[in-house]
Amino acid sequence: MRTVKQHLLGIFASALLVSGAVQAACLGDPHSTKVYSFDVVPQLTAAKIYTTWSPLLQRVGQEAGLCFELRVWPTIPEFEQKLLKGDPEFVFLNPYHAVLAYQKKKYQPLLADSEDLLTGILVVRTDSPIQSLEALKGKTISLPAPNAFAASLLIRAELAKRKIDVQPVFVKTHSNVYRSVIGKDAVAGGGVNNTLDNEAPEVRQQLRVLFETPAYTPHPIVTHPSVPEAVRERFLQAMLKLTQDDAGRKLLDGINLQKPQPVTYGKHYKPLEKLQLEKFLVLSGQ
Repeated sequence: MRTVKQHLLGIFASALLVSGAVQAACLGDPHSTKVYSFDVVPQLTAAKIYTTWSPLLQRVGQEAGLCFELRVWPTIPEFEQKLLKGDPEFVFLNPYHAVLAYQKKKYQPLLADSEDLLTGILVVRTDSPIQSLEALKGKTISLPAPNAFAASLLIRAELAKRKIDVQPVFVKTHSNVYRSVIGKDAVAGGGVNNTLDNEAPEVRQQLRVLFETPAYTPHPIVTHPSVPEAVRERFLQAMLKLTQDDAGRKLLDGINLQKPQPVTYGKHYKPLEKLQLEKFLVLSGQ
């Protein structure tokens, strides 16, 4: 059950979104002389992101002696523009964003979940007659954004490989995808396993998974090359320490990062280059 504090934070986040990114300055150690920007890819609503990430960064910042400004941009394309200009210092982003950020600005992966691999899914209504990908030919499918990794890039690549032409519509968030399918605005929608799991039971019960992609190392936290190695290490150790108590584990569960592990670009994300997903990218403002 949501607490009153969580409810108020959600309202606060939604209100701030009207004028641009949701921002929460100095989460963590208020005595820190440096405030690090921390952007989160807006797959979910701003209110949801704010209420899950804000308390986590508050605790991690206090533990590590760091201060964070949490920023949530209204859309994934706006998030991408900031990222690919090298604006944020810490970023939670999808795996293919990590590839682009490394290639363009040398952002370095720091940690990701070690247990819950990322799988792209196509969902339909539970009462839909569609039973195969081939049945989607010529149909409207909803996707969160052109460059969402598993929910859009992988899905479109799999459909193209099978020569299945569809009419994609981009609806900004995974939550919007699922609701557009339930509301019959699209016959199918692209998401990922963990965002569907996070939906309310009344949403999940109305959807059926039609197709799953192969699984990949999930969303990492990456840092700008200007972030000192000592700061990266302090942040990493504070995140790992969250696994040692119930309150910390609850915070990690809230962001779908239950068992954090250190990751590197070469081992965990460079293999994604072989997927050749760049042909499906849509980048603006670069």
